[in-house]
Amino acid sequence: MNLPTKEQAKEILENHVSDTYQRLHALMVATATASYANQYDGDEHLWWLTGYFHDIDFDQYPETHPGPSLEWFKEWDYPNELIHAVEAHALGYNGFTTQPQTDLARVLLACDEISGIFYAYQKLNPIPFAEMKAKSIAKRVRDKGFAPKIDRDHINTAVDRIGIDVPTHAQNLITAFSILD
Repeated sequence: MNLPTKEQAKEILENHVSDTYQRLHALMVATATASYANQYDGDEHLWWLTGYFHDIDFDQYPETHPGPSLEWFKEWDYPNELIHAVEAHALGYNGFTTQPQTDLARVLLACDEISGIFYAYQKLNPIPFAEMKAKSIAKRVRDKGFAPKIDRDHINTAVDRIGIDVPTHAQNLITAFSILD
């Protein structure tokens, strides 16, 4: 498997993503995705990289995302599992229709949008992730007026695909994100 180390991945991401929020989002989704790897017998490093690189082209190419990154990943000889997951996470956006067929793709989908809820919640309530309550995050997922650009249908459908409910997923991510505090 041709994969960069975390240090190399950081350099790659910084060459493509200048937006501070997008860099943090990449780290949050990587952390969240990797936290599920063992549960699905996945390669933790591959799952982390998939989450870290899932939006690598969004800063430069929002209108065609993730198209450019899919080409880069092929050129860089990254595993098909990573490529599929990144493509499937764009389900319903920019003309992408690939359904998530792997555990990694389903978990990435479940971790992506909800990470934005966590970010927005922390901006309004500046507490460490470890002190957040799953019930509060789940309430924000239901409240379409909170962080209104975040796609709630995407979150709910994705969480259903990994077979858990939003509060359980939120608690799993609180635990995962606590290493970012």
